[in-house]
Formats: sequence, C-alpha cells, structure tokens
Amino acid sequence: MPVLPSWLTEPLWDQFAALLPPRPVFDPAHPLGCHRRRISDRVVFDKLLQVLRFGCSYEAIADSTCSATTIRARRDEWIRLGLFAKLKQLALDAYDRIVGLVLDQIAVDGAITKAPGGGEAAGRSPVDRGKRGMKRSGMTDGYGIPLGRVLAGAHRHDSPLLAPTLYLLDGLRPLPDEITVHLDAGYDSDKSRHLLGERGLHSRIAQKGTNAPIQATRRWHVERTHAWQNAFHRLARCYERRAHVINAFFDLADTIITVRSLIRRAWTTHRWDTRPHRRH
Repeated sequence: MPVLPSWLTEPLWDQFAALLPPRPVFDPAHPLGCHRRRISDRVVFDKLLQVLRFGCSYEAIADSTCSATTIRARRDEWIRLGLFAKLKQLALDAYDRIVGLVLDQIAVDGAITKAPGGGEAAGRSPVDRGKRGMKRSGMTDGYGIPLGRVLAGAHRHDSPLLAPTLYLLDGLRPLPDEITVHLDAGYDSDKSRHLLGERGLHSRIAQKGTNAPIQATRRWHVERTHAWQNAFHRLARCYERRAHVINAFFDLADTIITVRSLIRRAWTTHRWDTRPHRRH
C-alpha cells in the first residue's frame, strides 16, 4: 500500500526533482574510481514521505534500498539547499495561478501537539500534565491553504505569537488592499487589536465569554488545516529536536495539502492527461 496515491506523489516528485542540483551517479573524487553507486534521490524522497506520514523512526523505514543514515544525510542536505521551502512556494504559486488564494480572508490559530523528545521547539505542555509539547501558530487563507507557521514551546500563549505569524504575510505579496484576520477568543485583547491596526488589517475576533458557535466566523478553516497537518503523524507526535528539521517536514506536509486541494478543486474545471478518474 503506497503512503500516498500516485496521482499525488508523481507531481510532487516531478517538481522536487526539478529543484535538485545535478549529481553524478558515482563519486568522481574516489581515488580508485569504484565508489558505490549513489542512492537514488527518488528512493530517499519516498522514504521521507513515509516518515512524515507514518511518524515512525528512520530505522524502521530503512531497508536494503536505503539506510537510516542516508535518509538523515540527504534530508539535511536538502534542507541546507532550501528545497522543501522552494517546493512549498511552487505549490502555492500553482494554486494561486489556477484556483486563487483567498488572501482577503486570513485565519490564524495555535495548536498544541506532543514533543516527547524535547528540543528547540518544545516546552512544558499545559494540556498534557506538564509533558513536553510543541505549539505551532498557523496561518491559512480563506479556504484553509496553509501559508506558514511559527513554532514555539507548548507553554507559550497564542497572543504573543500573532506578530511573528503575521510577518509571514510579507512573503505573499502582492496582497489585497483590505485583509480581514479571523481569530478566536484567545486573541481578544487591546494588544492584538493594536497590532492588527498598525499593519492596516481588519479583524474578526471572538469575544471571551460568548459561545463559540454564535461567533464562529471563518476561523474554522485554520482549525481544519490543523487537523489535516495532524494526519501526518510525524507532526502530531514530533520526535525531531531541531526547529529547521521540523519546519522542513511542515513545508513538505503543507505542499501535499496544497497540491491535494489544487487537484481536487481543479478536477471539475480542468482536464489533463494524468487527471484522476474520480474526485478523491
């Protein structure tokens, strides 16, 4: 059983392969010219997808085709080259060009997940008996397409993370003239409203003490996106200790979510040779 359907993995790999630098099959610097053949990038890419989806260790995924050391080494190499961030940006650009990002309606919210291994983005979780946890302050467009996130310890409140999360909008220009940010009651403070006013953003903030269904507005999109991200078990229970590795896995998961949404929404309006037979 493949970790993802072929109609999703093939376009992902095609775009990722285009970003890879040229590399010889054998190491030309080997003194005897008989170094072992380099493990295929496609094999390592598929292994990383398995790690992301199933959440298991690198040793559990490794087999005769690729070792755990190779997976980690190739992962770190691709992170240094910024390939996962570039892949995510390519997916966003394609979605915006074909479907269109709803940037006049933005939703921001925080989510706490487990981080048993601790690390740079872990802290004492207030909802898990003080165990190590991680918080992400995520931002989505009006449909729920993930635009970015800020990582912090689980003990951090949502409100102080709003400013660095909104800074991610600077990389999405050009932006609409009027943008409404939808927030839950955790951001119901004068500081949050002042921050939004400084950036020229409108706000729809739920008020404390009022039942949520009455003022649900459009922030449920970001909550649905958190659920989509938690379907990748490497993110729902994170054992990575370095923040740049966690962000790389988030970029890969956000790319999958974006491409999947693009294919599903374009299925009824576009035709292409490898179009799935039915809307999944």
